[in-house]
Amino acid sequence: MKVLVALSGGVDSSVAASELLDAGHEVVGITTRLWGGESDTGCCSIADVDDARRVAQQLDIDHLVFNFTEDFNTHVVDPYIQAHRDGLTPNPCIECNRHLKFDRLSERADLLGFDAVATGHHAQVVQRGGAWFVARGEDTAKDQSYVVHMLPQRELAHTLFPIGHMTKAQVREKAAMLGLRTAAKPDSQDVCFITDGGGRTAFLGSRIPFRSAQVIDAVDGSALGEVDALEMVTLGQRRGIGLVGGGPKRYVVGIDHKTATLTVGDESLLQCESIAVRDVVWAHEPVVGPVAVQCSAHGAALSGELTSIGRGVSIAWDSPQRRVAPGQSVVFYDHSNTYVLGGGIAV
Repeated sequence: MKVLVALSGGVDSSVAASELLDAGHEVVGITTRLWGGESDTGCCSIADVDDARRVAQQLDIDHLVFNFTEDFNTHVVDPYIQAHRDGLTPNPCIECNRHLKFDRLSERADLLGFDAVATGHHAQVVQRGGAWFVARGEDTAKDQSYVVHMLPQRELAHTLFPIGHMTKAQVREKAAMLGLRTAAKPDSQDVCFITDGGGRTAFLGSRIPFRSAQVIDAVDGSALGEVDALEMVTLGQRRGIGLVGGGPKRYVVGIDHKTATLTVGDESLLQCESIAVRDVVWAHEPVVGPVAVQCSAHGAALSGELTSIGRGVSIAWDSPQRRVAPGQSVVFYDHSNTYVLGGGIAV
């Protein structure tokens, strides 16, 4: 099979390419140039592109670079900025996977005559009842099924996750055995277009006007302080909300962008019985009933009952859970918490 493997410059994609070669596939490496601005983290830095090229040389495979910067700005960066302006907490890496690393890459692979696209995600693709699903990776601590939950049937049928059956330790062990330059390279943890030096504040502050907001107490409505940038605050936040130290722990339990007001209170005020989810995409067909739910990239699975509400869904938790910040991705798994049924955006 002719496979186009996405080489990010990290150890996972490097070993993914090696696994494909071991399986006898014809492999070509591809690195996508996404962010045209300053970058010193994530998968968009010059160093990462160079590492990907060197790994391709070590594995003796062809290496291509595709420039998707315009699409990246349109589908990832601009919505990220707008989400903060609107008071949402976005998942830019998920949108990058949705629109660039799979949709655009699969489109390009088809045009070039490839049979499949492969990435170094810690996830698996399984077939059940004639349909394809994303399943959790073997290494539960590194599982990335959450960030690739949105893949539709047409892409799942031609997507490979070659290291999904491996633990992270096994990946690094194989990379070291092959002498790959990425064997000991640390995992990327940050959004690629946010620099270490400036962070989110510098990035967003140069692109949208920040508004100050009054901080009030959830119990008696008394004024407690002020924050300089309402757009930088998210539900459940405890630090950086303009409160003096020494008192009881207070969390952001409400954000009103119309009145530029933050409400803070005890953590118990963040508990809820259910959650509404919009913009739902299904792996195969809509589902109702008991599900396992993941609300963040590294969050624990929660149990709930899923019901349909118009174009979205509602999940009634089996026991009260902490509220999810609007804008975050919510992913539904089968009740055994093994494979993805669908996902959407928290309201």
